[in-house]
Amino acid sequence: MFTGIVEELGEVTAVENLGDSSRFRLRGPVVTDGARHGDSIAVNGVCLTVVETADGEFTADVMAETLKRSSLGALTVGSRVNLERPMALGGRLGGHLVQGHVDGTGTITGRTPGEHWEIVTIALPAGLARYVVEKGSITVDGVSLTVVDAADDHFTISLIPTTLALTTLGIKKTGDPVNLEVDVLAKYVERLLGAGGEGGKDREGVVR
Repeated sequence: MFTGIVEELGEVTAVENLGDSSRFRLRGPVVTDGARHGDSIAVNGVCLTVVETADGEFTADVMAETLKRSSLGALTVGSRVNLERPMALGGRLGGHLVQGHVDGTGTITGRTPGEHWEIVTIALPAGLARYVVEKGSITVDGVSLTVVDAADDHFTISLIPTTLALTTLGIKKTGDPVNLEVDVLAKYVERLLGAGGEGGKDREGVVR
């Protein structure tokens, strides 16, 4: 479980294409401090398992399902990435509860600079809009953010200078993809309400 508070701006140092999967090597001295084989590290909001660590770098295998559902497949050597270790029980919950399970990818469609912040508009993939509400929480490339405005096909977020400086959201351009994870509590509520007398069907009538 993560909080969406990025600890480090890391970098991809190697990508090995294994056909239906990929192996990434990423540099992140902060998040690899004390990390061991089998530990979890969120990369742009995607929970990955550490295969090995050495000299401030770690490797992780990315399966076909993850490549399909996230933007990790577009990463190349030199790409900057947001890195976060799992939250420690008993620690402060600075953002919101984040699983590192990406629900889909959005696309940055606009950036509007302000005097001390920047408004970013992100297009929503079909099926996720119902989980995005004004003043609610959403994770964008692993960053816990508050939704400013929510519409049927897009939402906006406001980025403070710290977020712009310390995460990839400061260097992403219009047209770039971003990983999205909606609030898991909203999905559980929908599931529970839909299960009552509905035979476990979701809103589209598909049995899960």
